Amino acid sequence: MTVEVQSEATQVGAEVVVPQEEVEVAKKVVEEVEENNEKVREDEEEELEEETKPNAIEKSSSYREESNFLSDLKDNEKKALNELKSKVEEAILGNTLFKKEEISSKKGEGEEKKDAEENPDANEEVKEGELDVYVTDKEISIWGVPLLPSIGDEKTNVVLLKFLRARDYKVNESFEMLKKTLQWRRDFKIQSILEEDLGSDLAPAAYMNGIDNQGHPICYNIFGVLDDEELYNKTFGTEEKRNQFLRWRVQLMEKGIQQLDFKAGGVSSLLQINDLKNSPGPSKKEVRVATKQAVDLLQDNYPEFVAKNIFINVPFWYYAVHSLLSPFLTQRTKSKFVFARPAKVTETLLKYIPIHEIPIQYGGLKRENDLEFSVSDCKASEILLKPGSTETIEIPAVDVESTFIWDVMIVGGEVSYKEEFVPEDETSYTIIIQKDKKVCSPIRNAFKNTEAGKVVLTIKNSSSKKKRAFYRHKILF
Repeated sequence: MTVEVQSEATQVGAEVVVPQEEVEVAKKVVEEVEENNEKVREDEEEELEEETKPNAIEKSSSYREESNFLSDLKDNEKKALNELKSKVEEAILGNTLFKKEEISSKKGEGEEKKDAEENPDANEEVKEGELDVYVTDKEISIWGVPLLPSIGDEKTNVVLLKFLRARDYKVNESFEMLKKTLQWRRDFKIQSILEEDLGSDLAPAAYMNGIDNQGHPICYNIFGVLDDEELYNKTFGTEEKRNQFLRWRVQLMEKGIQQLDFKAGGVSSLLQINDLKNSPGPSKKEVRVATKQAVDLLQDNYPEFVAKNIFINVPFWYYAVHSLLSPFLTQRTKSKFVFARPAKVTETLLKYIPIHEIPIQYGGLKRENDLEFSVSDCKASEILLKPGSTETIEIPAVDVESTFIWDVMIVGGEVSYKEEFVPEDETSYTIIIQKDKKVCSPIRNAFKNTEAGKVVLTIKNSSSKKKRAFYRHKILF
C-alpha cells in the first residue's frame, strides 16, 4: 500500500528565436565552432563512462592559464620580463612615469607631513586610492601591487607579465602600455570609483557571482537586460549617460579585481560569462558604440584579466558578426572564446564551473539568497545515466521527525523521475513523495519522516543518449 504526498519541483525554461535570414550566413561558422568543441565533449564523455558509483565533483582541468612562476617561463620570456623590470625601475626612480609638476601639485603641506610620519624612507608620496595608483619618488603601485622591482614582491612579476603577454612580449610596447594605463587611471579618477554610487538600474546587466573550478571570480554580463526600451534610453540616450555606463562597467571590473591575489600560483584573472539571450541586435547603434568603448577600455587598461570569455545562448546573427571580427583578433584572444548555443549552456558551463556555483537559470544548483544550502554544504555528487539505465539515490533517514531536503539536476535531456520514502520496518507503508514524471529542470524537495527509513530517488534514462545527474542533500532539523 502507498500513500501519496504532493510537491512541486522548480521549473526553468528558455526559448530562443533564430532569425532565419541569418541562418545561411552563420551556418558555416556554427559548424566550425561545434567541430572544435566536439573533441572536448567526447573526451569528457569517455571519462564519465569510467564512473560506476556516485562521486564528489572534482575540479575540471579543461583549461589552464600560462604559469606565472619564473621557473616555468621560457628563456625569451624571462629576458623580456627582466628588460621590462629594468625599464620600470629606471622610470620610477627617475620620476619619469608622470610629469613632476603633476606629482607635486597633488600634495599639500599637511599631506607631506603625514607621509613623512608614515613612511620616513620615502622622499615624497602621493596616495590616490587604496587599490589604485600610489606615486612616490621610489614607489608606485597598481591594483595594490608595488611596481618597483627592487622591492622583491612576487606580485610585481605577475602584473608585469600581464602587460608583456598582452603585447606578445615586446618590451617597449609593454612598457608604453603600462605607462598609458597608469595615466588613464589618474585621468579617469579610478581612486574614487569604488566608493561612487552609480545607481542600481544596471545591476541586473552585469554582476560578480561565485568562482569557477580554478578559483577565478565569475563576472556575468546579461545583455538581454539592455533590450528593455526604458532602460536602454536611460542608459544610452545621451553621451553623458553613455559615459556613466562606461564608469559603471569599470567600477564592476575594479570590484572583481579586489578578489584577486596576484600570487604566482594564485588567482589573477576573472572568468567572464556573456549571456546573449534576447540581446539587442546589431541595429541598436547606441549600445553597439557604448559596448565597443567599454571593451576597448578594458582591453587597453586591464591586460590579461580574463581567463576565459564564455558566450552562452548565442543567436545565429552573433556567429555571423563574430566571423567578420575574427580575422582582426589575435590568436591569444580567440583561444579564450567559448560559444554555446541555448541547448548546450549547462553542458558548456560545467566544463569550467562546479554545478553548485552555476545559477539555477543556467541549469545549476545555485539559488539567489539560498536559505537551505550554505557554502559549506553546497557541493554536489554526480551520477552517469547510461542509455536505457535506471539509477537510484538513497538518502538515509534514521533520525525520526527529521526534515530532509535535496536538490537534483539533470544535464543532457529529459528523464523519468520519482521520489519515495521507504520505511525500515517492512510492515510499514512506502510513501510516494513524487509520482513518476518526466523532468529536465532543477528539482528541490523536502520530506519529514515519522519513522526510520530512507528517501529513494529513482532516475530512468529511456533515451539512447548519455545524461548526467547531479544531487545533494542534507538534514534541515
